[in-house]
Amino acid sequence: MADTTLMSIPGQIDPVPVARDITPRADGRIDLIGLPKDRIRELFAEAGLDAKQAKLRAKQVFHWLYHRGVTDFAAMTDIAKTMRPWLAERFYIGRPDVVEAQHSTDGTRKWLLRTSDGHEFEMVFIPDADRGTLCVSSQVGCTLNCRFCHTGTMKLVRNLTPGEIVGQVLLARDSLGEWPKGSMAGLDEVEDSAEYTSDGRLLTNIVMMGMGEPLYNFDNVKGALKLVMDGDGLALSKRRITLSTSGVVPAMARCGEEIGVNLAVSLHAVTKEIRDEIVPLNKKYGIEELLQACADYPGASNARRITFEYVMLKDKNDSDEHAHELVRLLKQYDLPAKVNLIPFNPWPGAAYECSTPERVKRFSEIVFEHGISAPVRTPRGRDIDAACGQLKTAAEKKSRAQRDRETAAAEATEAAAG
Repeated sequence: MADTTLMSIPGQIDPVPVARDITPRADGRIDLIGLPKDRIRELFAEAGLDAKQAKLRAKQVFHWLYHRGVTDFAAMTDIAKTMRPWLAERFYIGRPDVVEAQHSTDGTRKWLLRTSDGHEFEMVFIPDADRGTLCVSSQVGCTLNCRFCHTGTMKLVRNLTPGEIVGQVLLARDSLGEWPKGSMAGLDEVEDSAEYTSDGRLLTNIVMMGMGEPLYNFDNVKGALKLVMDGDGLALSKRRITLSTSGVVPAMARCGEEIGVNLAVSLHAVTKEIRDEIVPLNKKYGIEELLQACADYPGASNARRITFEYVMLKDKNDSDEHAHELVRLLKQYDLPAKVNLIPFNPWPGAAYECSTPERVKRFSEIVFEHGISAPVRTPRGRDIDAACGQLKTAAEKKSRAQRDRETAAAEATEAAAG
């Protein structure tokens, strides 16, 4: 049973939750996932190691966590056998618990995950011919209440910790079998490149586009992404990471300066009236203020364009006039922009319908005609509610028994096919 109450978010204010960098464990051990190397060194010193030993062990453990993906101190073969039980008694190598894993007919995978204190959230992996993108959540629930988004109908429970965010990436690499193989013949030696490789990299990109608003969990998202980008960590280039915001303007410059990843903005409308309706945050940070923050975003250029996400809602934001106004706004602020047109993914009780394919095509053509890329995103994972805007914790709808029945049925089907 979850032990955290809902975060109270009264009115149109920025939520400021209590900081939490580690979720406490019932057994008292400290989960090392999500902690920077210096913090691990401090914890080892506090636990009784001298400064030199703490520094060495932190370096070794950090390498095993993020280069090898191990989840058991006993597997850390370059650490003395007598030291491994000492570590295991005091520390823990966590992963979010997998409640349910689903596989779409188009190859998309969705995981329903649970934190150690009983809260559930989701992540999605989307494979393409030339890339594999992991859609990562930053919060349990969401506070923004965007009217077209199923996730937005949930209550915001709490922020995910750095460990729970980076843990999604580690879990995906576990599932995809992407940890390097090879010997550990000393950390300071250069390993043979033929040994230290992954068997075909599938996970190439990360998008902070899952549950929650990443910029309302800035410090924890920053901590997690620093580990993902760290050359001694997961070593993924910042150019392969995109953070999506609904427009938390005060944090956007900080994002560019302190994290430095690509920016995506959930725009979805070009007039105040319509955006106020479908993205209520617009009442706090309006379109002009948002676009100026985009124009000022550190590192934005034609080589690193800002992506504007635009969900296509029938008879709401999809007219020729809306397309022309979108072009005008992007040119007015001289934005290095790409527009992702997203067919609306329906869900029970939704107030909108998806624009017709013909209308989406025409909207795209108008934007393209003015020299701005406006591809139509192919919906992925709709059959497992993994498409854009569909993430909503399945625990609200399914019993444990129902999940067990579905898992058994899937295993039986797979066995019969094999």
